[in-house]
Amino acid sequence: MIKELYIKYKEVINYLVFGVLTTVVNIVVYFVFADMLHVQYLISNCVAWFLSVLFAYVTNRKYVFESKSNSIVEEMTKFFASRLATGVLDMALMWLLVSVLSVNGVVSKVLANVVVIVSNYVLSKLVVFK
Repeated sequence: MIKELYIKYKEVINYLVFGVLTTVVNIVVYFVFADMLHVQYLISNCVAWFLSVLFAYVTNRKYVFESKSNSIVEEMTKFFASRLATGVLDMALMWLLVSVLSVNGVVSKVLANVVVIVSNYVLSKLVVFK
């Protein structure tokens, strides 16, 4: 029964698993740069975004959407462009939460990632790996 459920919802389950792992990469990298290395929070956020997008592309292509596309450059370009759009959203949310609302940086990062993860799935499903 569990196997049938996994097969039926494989894409969503794998997206959630790798989405969580991507989020962990993003938050850990942010924490290391911002809190341990004392790099300015927006720069730390950019580094965290870039490394997590690299991780996300590989895992989404191989394990989530099982892409067989021969146009890897086109696919990767779409993936990075969609992630750039949600990266801008992430940066705007971080600025709003940290600079305007004075919310803790790591707490802000977690909140922003909830919005970003949902946006990333929709863009990946409908634009990148269709």
